[in-house]
Amino acid sequence: MGEPAARPLRADAERSVRAILEAAEQVLSRDPGASMEQIATAAGVARTTIHRRFAHRQALIEALAASAARQLAQAVEDGRPDTAPPLVALHRITANVLEVKGAWTFALELPADPGSEAAALHEELGRRCITVLERARADKLIDGSADLLWVRRVYYALLGESLHGSPDDTGADSDTLAARIIDTLLHGAGPRT
Repeated sequence: MGEPAARPLRADAERSVRAILEAAEQVLSRDPGASMEQIATAAGVARTTIHRRFAHRQALIEALAASAARQLAQAVEDGRPDTAPPLVALHRITANVLEVKGAWTFALELPADPGSEAAALHEELGRRCITVLERARADKLIDGSADLLWVRRVYYALLGESLHGSPDDTGADSDTLAARIIDTLLHGAGPRT
């Protein structure tokens, strides 16, 4: 027999976990070696509350990575990758992903442990990205001979550059950055014909 399903958290416990994870993101992005006590202080909870929810620091880190990956997966799904026209889906997904990645930079840059929930979600996100790119290719937005694994790598690089790149991008909203990413991905830097 399998393990019993975990009981859902009460609303106040769920808020507490959310506050801990948000504080962990903020504190650890500034100081990756920060203590559980520093995270508790930032979350406005007692250190014992963190230890009741997370047995040790690594459990908190794993929960942080999984939570951020779930939010990223939801951002992709909110872009309607299977039903929106491919160009619309690419734009919506890109804008959504930029917002999540901007808010959860530390957690999303953590290497996912093989076999973890975060690793499984990232693998699925990679597959979902290829699906959208296939739909874009079918709509002739991407050349029929393009290597979609390479296109995905370029897309990911453009996302990363938009998040960590030029100071000129400071203050640019996610829709503006998404339009720039999609335009560069689909048209490159060559002249418009």
